[in-house]
Formats: sequence, structure tokens, C-alpha cells
Amino acid sequence: MAAPTVTAALNAAVYSPGDQMTLTVTYGDADTRPVTVTVVVTDAQGNSSAPARVTAVIDPLTVTVTDDSGRIWTKLSDNGMVAVYRAVA
Repeated sequence: MAAPTVTAALNAAVYSPGDQMTLTVTYGDADTRPVTVTVVVTDAQGNSSAPARVTAVIDPLTVTVTDDSGRIWTKLSDNGMVAVYRAVA
């Protein structure tokens, strides 16, 4: 399995106490794949049910943000490729 990739960027290089810090995390994994399973049931007379489908993700990703001061980072959004977090300086 491939290792996930990640880049992170803050909205500024310097903050005053109390400033809002915004962190944008861009991430991905080349081998994360959605899969759809389709099931059809057929009886002895050849009658078949309508297809039933269920989906899953193989090798899902989880983003965790921490810093060395114990600051709490709140997730504002995450579309599966880009996550945005906010904290107070």
C-alpha cells in the first residue's frame, strides 16, 4: 500500500496572541479506492431481484492536527482532499 501524502499551510507566518490561525491541509493516498458491491438474488425459476448496492472505501484516510502547545484545532471543513482547521494564537 502506498503511503499517504500531506501538505499543510498556515494563513500567516507570525501571529499575535488572540489572532485566528487558519490551517489548510491537502492530503491524499494513491491507493485509496471506493468500491461498490452489487448483489442480485435469483431463484430456481430464473426470477431475479432488483440489484442491491452498497459502497465502502478501502484504505480510508484520517486527518489529525496537534501542536506542541496543546492548542485546540477545530475542523471547519473537509472534502476528502482538503481540510481546513482554525485555532486561536
